[in-house]
Amino acid sequence: MFTGLVTDVGEVRSVKPRANNLHRITIACSYPRSELIEGASMACSGVCMTIVGSGEEGDRPWFAVDAAAETLARTTVGRWQQGSKVNLERPLKLGDELGGHMLAGHVDGLATIVAREDMTDMARISLRVPGQLARFIAPKGSVALDGVSLTVNAVEGDTFAVLIIPHTLAVTTLGTLRKDDDLNLEVDTMARYAARLMEAR
Repeated sequence: MFTGLVTDVGEVRSVKPRANNLHRITIACSYPRSELIEGASMACSGVCMTIVGSGEEGDRPWFAVDAAAETLARTTVGRWQQGSKVNLERPLKLGDELGGHMLAGHVDGLATIVAREDMTDMARISLRVPGQLARFIAPKGSVALDGVSLTVNAVEGDTFAVLIIPHTLAVTTLGTLRKDDDLNLEVDTMARYAARLMEAR
């Protein structure tokens, strides 16, 4: 489980195709190598991935993950290339502060930016989502975009808007977003279960 509070921005160093439609992706980061344990989980721009190796290049640690065909097709991972920036978060530990909201790292779909309005030290971003996901998004509810926990500011049809504060713009990849960019979207788990219960009735 994750909280949507990004603790590092990594940089993709390499993407190498492997057998069975797998891609081996190497990401440089600022975490101590001793904490990059093989078999551990890492949220990479909102996608829960398994560390399959680690090392150091110069004085910067790196870790490797494998992305399967479904991940490559349903998320932005298939578009990553050398130099791509990636929001990183290690899994929640018992006793850690829950500052965002509960995330599984299971991306539901892509949200596409339709407008960005820059204000004094802030940005308002409007996004369009697939119709089947729009019903899970409500004003004042939570969403995760590229692994960042955000509060929904407004909803209209299949579009919604979020306000991004200066700190988030500075310490995540969201500050570089522009119109037509796609982001990994994870809807709030509570909203998903509430909708399922209503359907069951």
